[in-house]
Amino acid sequence: MANVINLNRFRKRAEREATAKQADANRTKFGRTKAERSAEETRADQAKTHLDQHRIDCEEQP
Repeated sequence: MANVINLNRFRKRAEREATAKQADANRTKFGRTKAERSAEETRADQAKTHLDQHRIDCEEQP
């Protein structure tokens, strides 16, 4: 006799695998974690502040 297959279990497993595959694709597509994004934003803010501190204000001289 053939083995009895629980179709609900098979369907749910297939759905989980498809979801996991989509999640993996999204991870590679969108890539960075929240910590990496915030660290990059902090570095950008620091660089902007550093440049602003070294800016020479040119006032019009008569």
